[in-house]
Amino acid sequence: MIPRVALLGNPNTGKSTLFNRLCGLRSKTANFPGSTVEHQVGRCVMKSGQEIDLIDLPGIYSLMLEMPESRLCADCLDGRVGDGRPDAALLVLDANNLSRNLQFAASALRRGLPSVVAINMVDLAERRGLIIDERAASQALGVPVVAVSARSGQGIDRLIEQLTRTSMSSATPHPNLPFPTTEPGSTASAVWAADVFARIAAHPDEKNDDRMTIHDRLDAAFTHPLLGIVFFVLMMSLLFASIYWLAQFPMEAVDGIFGWLGNGVESMMPAGTLRDLTVNGIVGGVSATVVFLPQILLLFFLLALLEDSGYLARAAFAVDRTMRRFGLPGQAFMPLLSSHACALPGIMATRLIPNHRDRLATILVAPFMSCSARVPVYALLTGVLFAGRPLAAGFAFTGCYVLGGIVGLATAALLRKTILRGPSTPMMLELPDYRLPSIRNALTIAMDRGMLFLKNAGSVILSIAIVMWWLSAYPKSPPSPESVAIELRAVEVAPTDPTTAENLRSQAERLNERTQQSGSFAGQLGTICQPAFAPIGLDRQLTVAVLTSFLAREVFTTTVFVLAGAGSDADGEDQGTLATVRSATRDDGLPLFTMATSASLLIFFVLAMQCLPTLVVVAKETGSWRWPLLQFCYMTIIAYTAALFAYRFMP
Repeated sequence: MIPRVALLGNPNTGKSTLFNRLCGLRSKTANFPGSTVEHQVGRCVMKSGQEIDLIDLPGIYSLMLEMPESRLCADCLDGRVGDGRPDAALLVLDANNLSRNLQFAASALRRGLPSVVAINMVDLAERRGLIIDERAASQALGVPVVAVSARSGQGIDRLIEQLTRTSMSSATPHPNLPFPTTEPGSTASAVWAADVFARIAAHPDEKNDDRMTIHDRLDAAFTHPLLGIVFFVLMMSLLFASIYWLAQFPMEAVDGIFGWLGNGVESMMPAGTLRDLTVNGIVGGVSATVVFLPQILLLFFLLALLEDSGYLARAAFAVDRTMRRFGLPGQAFMPLLSSHACALPGIMATRLIPNHRDRLATILVAPFMSCSARVPVYALLTGVLFAGRPLAAGFAFTGCYVLGGIVGLATAALLRKTILRGPSTPMMLELPDYRLPSIRNALTIAMDRGMLFLKNAGSVILSIAIVMWWLSAYPKSPPSPESVAIELRAVEVAPTDPTTAENLRSQAERLNERTQQSGSFAGQLGTICQPAFAPIGLDRQLTVAVLTSFLAREVFTTTVFVLAGAGSDADGEDQGTLATVRSATRDDGLPLFTMATSASLLIFFVLAMQCLPTLVVVAKETGSWRWPLLQFCYMTIIAYTAALFAYRFMP
């Protein structure tokens, strides 16, 4: 049987970085039965072939706090959730905040599990003159202690060896100094931790005072209520601009691979319905979304670097002051930040907010935060609006996130002054040390998000692509009289003017395609619903694409490709997926994506509630369908009104 080891510690101790170092991509996100607090489960494979399952529990400050993460960690250590009590525990302590971390270690070790203590970030501590005595620490705590650096890999091999021995034994902690019976933060716990710290660590040299002063000055700038927000907007703008510039090359490669695959399938299969489904429905439809995978990978890679460096925590402090002015609690920052990846875990993370009104307000505004599913749409539309200008596109991309945040804050202020009256709670957040980010950890996070995106592409997007192809292909429409006349004209001039004849045939083909699209089930649906979306600049094709995006936002580009892109290559040239979508035309031959329409759609996608699973989770978390219905209605009204304004006033 594979041993199970619980991995726990305070927030910002590098616990997740250590988990990724030990398990890499051999991990998955999970929930214990009856809990919505997420944890990671990964498998660590030793050099000997021995395997250990690591349970990466949430970072907490105490096992006794009345918070979901604390209860989850305590229940896991006591065997009340999962598959019983873990075989061992791995405690991660920050060498640079060791005295405080030791208080938590005492409360965890007091539970009697076989344990190993990993004192992390010792490389940073050593540069500051702090030396950790592993042997003294092991004697004081009564368990094996290993000094490591999860970022550089220092001490990892020794930690794995020690973890293997401990997980197979039943040795309980036997400290030299008895553990305090009080929880972290108490006087007895602090006095005990100070005594242990004095025995195991040499104090920092005074020569590092200048370095700390520099850090203090950076903190003053990054956490300033005005300057900090300016820094944050500038940082995000540069980040998104770099995404446009760097991701264009792998995007072209992905586009080329799908183009090669589509051409190969087309050459091997006989003409007919099955080939059309495979080439235009499956390969083309999926490629219209997957082509944005490089941007998603780069986005999460760069965000992971910023978080690992310690900057994002400073940005949180700068934004927190603003949030509380609009009635949102400080504890809402992390759920809202999580919602930028996906609103579902962000909404479930609101269980950490103790006040019911605070929690409801956070849930109702969380979908305004731009999630990763919106990235393909943002990339497409900002690319149309600012073609060939990556810096401008980057600022526009940042503007989408800022717009969602501003409208979310305004909505929260309105809610807290009307149906959810009450004061907000300030946030308590420890600022981690500045440090060089881990490239390995950032790559692991990016790959994890990329695999999740591909999994979605292989299920939801593929299914919708096939359905949309069928809706656009049936019922079959006969050739229009106009196209028949053009075909006859092409036959007449072919003997004397082959070039003109070929152009006429292409013109007839385009007319037949438009006739087929308008008469198909998708075309009929778009024709029926299009009057409602005409004021914001949408034709029947974009209307259908917006309607399908209410199931999953990222299928917008897939739907556009299937409805307007397939077979629209009038000049016989082999266009890429993005070029095909961007050059698509309306029934009257005008561009599908005009500047005004692109701006209108961009704002609509920023503000609209286009995620059915989110509505289901909101109903579950609030215990009623009235809140998600209210959420859907007011977000749709706000999105439509703002899109109408953008369309009418866009030059």
